[in-house]
Parts: sequence; structure tokens; C-alpha cells
Amino acid sequence: MLDTATPLILSPADNVAIVTARAPQGSRPLGLGVELAAPVMPGHKIAREDIPEGGAIVKFGQVIGYATKPIQAGEHIHTHNCEFGAHDQDYHIGVDLAAARAAVPAMAPRIFQGFRRDNGQVGTRNYIAVCATVNCSATVIRRAAEQVMASGILADYPNVDGVVAFAHGTGCGMAASGPGFDNLQRVLWGHATHPNVGAAVFVGLGCEVMQVARMKQSFGSSGAERFHGLTIQDTGGTTKTIARIVEQIHTLLPEVDRANREAVPASELRVALECGGSDGFSGITANPALGVASDMLVGLGGTAILAETPEIYGAEQLLLRRAVSPEVAQKLIERIRWWENYTAINGGSMDNNPSPGNKAGGLTTILEKSLGAAAKGGSTPLTDVFQYAETVTTPGFVFMDTPGYDPVATTGQIAGGAQVVVFTTGRGSAFGSKPAPTIKVATNDRLYAQMPDDMDINCGDIVSKGVTIQEKGAEILDRILAVASGEKTKSEGLGLGDNEFVPWQVGAVM
Repeated sequence: MLDTATPLILSPADNVAIVTARAPQGSRPLGLGVELAAPVMPGHKIAREDIPEGGAIVKFGQVIGYATKPIQAGEHIHTHNCEFGAHDQDYHIGVDLAAARAAVPAMAPRIFQGFRRDNGQVGTRNYIAVCATVNCSATVIRRAAEQVMASGILADYPNVDGVVAFAHGTGCGMAASGPGFDNLQRVLWGHATHPNVGAAVFVGLGCEVMQVARMKQSFGSSGAERFHGLTIQDTGGTTKTIARIVEQIHTLLPEVDRANREAVPASELRVALECGGSDGFSGITANPALGVASDMLVGLGGTAILAETPEIYGAEQLLLRRAVSPEVAQKLIERIRWWENYTAINGGSMDNNPSPGNKAGGLTTILEKSLGAAAKGGSTPLTDVFQYAETVTTPGFVFMDTPGYDPVATTGQIAGGAQVVVFTTGRGSAFGSKPAPTIKVATNDRLYAQMPDDMDINCGDIVSKGVTIQEKGAEILDRILAVASGEKTKSEGLGLGDNEFVPWQVGAVM
């Protein structure tokens, strides 16, 4: 029998089609080939033609894997008959740069209502941050923040979005130099001096490896005028420190509340591009739509920050082809090589991704997942590549080296200066972030209906109602500007973001 839902063919070169509705056992969704031996869920792939054992499986016009046995036309393609394999690393740096420059859209100026800081930064939120330098001070900062939030005092300060505790599990028992130390130092400094933070209090134990004075020495005075510091040992223990933090916050509230929103150009925005809980529709609906929004943001003079190096693996060629210089391209290639080595020495593989949930949603290999994930980055030139949590200083479309684990990746992007996060999901993610708000974008109608308290935008109507990618991208950009101006996201309404601060730990715990 012929299934009524028309499968999607994404490129004429593809030898697979994507099922858009549940295909029952015994059906032939393509109207050709063999009948399905078992039901196939939306987002999964069906062969358009016979594929020999070892033959390339092509989606998005790119190889996503290789057949582990002969596959007949009409047959379901997934982990039982498709595996990860070598991908093209004969990089052609900059060959698409001219086309990428032409892809930057001409945009009429847009504005949002932001908080202009004394140092010129622009925030989209106005938080007081309490930052632990070490895990030893995690409890005191959490309890102090909870006391202030529960007291109701913020009702008297309408321009303050809240008090947030940035607690973590490291800060000592680590090398005093090297990648792990640098990551944490950049994360802490980036959050304390973030444009969405009106004032910050650093709290340490006193004897830890991660010291505020050393941070100031490393980063200079920029932004330091907005934070204060104390230690548990010098303050007199846990109880006195909690009381001292609360007292300090009460002192800061009137000053932070004096900030007012004003009209600022959209070029001031740095937006983090994230995806999590991806499915077979991520690279078809939400991610390409976010890519259009990213291009529009670049056209406005703003910055779009793509991340998650393990989740662009296999698609890095698409970014390198539009790198603005060999130097920028080499930065990304170095990170790819670092990750290949890092996973190998830890007994892993770059194909440990996709996750079980990704696979249930139709994603078979990391090559397939990466091609969809990279679509968030749109089509404009790759202007720079940054280390984890490094301050993003180059406008346009940039890349930040991060793990694929969403909280760790987003923590780095926010530390780099992102004032808004846009997070696409197909399986359903209960993610939120502070101090930068997260806009959640569903890839399919089912998810948007199933998790209405979590999803801000539905991209399922690209498939179900024929909404264009361009229209949906414009909708996402409109929402970015509205949220940047103070509109609350669903994750903010749920209070998410306190536990999603997760700095990337690299190196030995000693």
C-alpha cells in the first residue's frame, strides 16, 4: 500500500527520503521498492534506490554514512544497516567565500531596548550575579541567593531581573595552568563581567587554586568595577558569609536598579546558536530557519556564535569553504584535530554521538547530525574561531570550540558575551540559561504541542503547512529582538538556568 504522507527529498543527489508521518509495516511510502518490514517513525530515512554493501548513503547532498549490507529501494535506513565512516578532510579553504559574502542580506536597521553599561557593553537582562570561585563556596552562594529571592525585596527594584548563583564543581584540585584552568577562569570572568550582569560578587573559600586577584591580573580592569569579592575563611565561616553576601546584595540593589533600557542597534547583539535533543527534522526545519535568522543578524552587523565542535564534525568542510582567511580556517582545523586526539586518548570516538534519543528521532551517524547542526550557522562568511569561553570580539558569523553537551557549550558561549541563546530541539529539551535568556525552538508540530510550557517557537509548520524557511527565520529574528528588549521566554517563566551553569572541565582532578 502507498502511504499518504509524502516523504521529503532534500537534494536531487540524495539516495534517501525522509518520512514525515508514521509509516506502517507493509507500506511503501515512496510507492516503489520493498514494503516496510516494520513501522518507521517520522524523521527516519528510506532508500530511494538500491544501495550496495559499502555504498555511500547521501542526505543533504552529502555522505552521511555507508551501507553495512545491501539495501533495497524502499527499505528503512538506520543503525541496523548504516554506519559511520571516513569523511572528506581534503579541505578547500575559502572557495565559497565570494558566495558567502553575497549571502549577507541587505537589512534595514533594527533596534532593541537594552541596558547600556558604562563600558559600552549592552545587556538584554540586568542580574546580580554571585559567583563561586570554587566548589567549597557553592553552598553559601546558593543559600544567599535563595534568601534574597525568597524575601520579596526584588519587588522594590523592578529593573533587576534577579539574583543568580553561579556554582560549579571545580576550582581546586586542578592544575594552576593549562586548558582546564584557562576554561574556568574565562567562564568565571565572562559571567561576572557579562553585559547582562549589573553587579557581581565573587565568593571563594580563600585557599583554592582559582583566585580572583589572579583573574584581575590576567584580564585587566575591564568590567571589574561591577564586582566585589570575599572569602569564607576571612569572613568567619559559612553562616557569617551567607549573611555578608545577603548584606552586599542589599547594598547593590539600588545601584543596579538605576539601569534603564534604551534603544540600541541590533548590531550590539551576540546570539548563541544551540541545539539539543535533535531529531531527523532538526536539519530540515528549525536549524535552517535559525540559519536564516543568523544571516539576517549578520546583515544587521550583529554576531552569531555557532559552537559544539563534536557536532560539526563531518560538516567542518562547509564552514572552512567560507572562512575569511587561511588563518581563521587553521584555527578550526586545529580544534578538529585536538578533538580527534582527545576522544581517542579517552577511549572514545567522534561517532559516540548521536545519543540514543537522537537515534530514536532518526539520526544515524555523527555525519548526518553534524550536517543538520551546521545549518544553524547560515550561509555568511566564517569570520573567526574562538577558544572555549573566550570573549567574542569579531562580528559576523563565528565559531566557538565547545563540547556538544548543551549546558557546557552554552556556558562557554554566554561567557564569551552572548546576550541571548536560541536553542533548537526535536526530542524536547528542558533547558534554560542565565544571565542570557534562552529561546527554545521546536523542530516539529508534535513536540510543540506536547511541551507547550517549554517551547517558544514552532518550526514544524515548515513541513505541515508549507511555511518557508525564510519566513520562519524572520520570525525567529523578531523573537530575538523582542526577548532582547525584555520579553520573557518560556524557560525564564519556569525559572530555569540556575543549574545549567556547567564550566568545561579538562585535565586531571588532583
